[in-house]
Amino acid sequence: MKYMRNILFIVPGFISFGIGVAGVVLPVIPGLPFFLVSSYCFAKSSQRIENWFKETKAYKKYVLAFREKKGMYLKEKIRINLIADSCIIYSIFIVEFLWVRCLMVALGLYKHYYFFFKMKTIKPKMINND
Repeated sequence: MKYMRNILFIVPGFISFGIGVAGVVLPVIPGLPFFLVSSYCFAKSSQRIENWFKETKAYKKYVLAFREKKGMYLKEKIRINLIADSCIIYSIFIVEFLWVRCLMVALGLYKHYYFFFKMKTIKPKMINND
């Protein structure tokens, strides 16, 4: 039973990790949300895989930085929201069901609420040239 539970978390963890890596390379996909999902899945699956993930550059650069700072830079928030909004708007024109369109708009609005009112915005450190 535990073996099955591990697989149910390992597979989505690695899929999410792969999409996150693609998000680092491609400017259209935000990597952080996928690395956060990977972190959760790996923590629930196996200590060995979780330890491996915590040693990766992706974890140290994105997940650890997010956890330590407890927020995101404004530039990151705007980039992620613009990409997500473009996907939502595109989907609204493709989907024929009104209730699905309404659901996408509601989720998009909630996303903005969460990013800008619930998640802390970190100010970049200014470099002193004294």
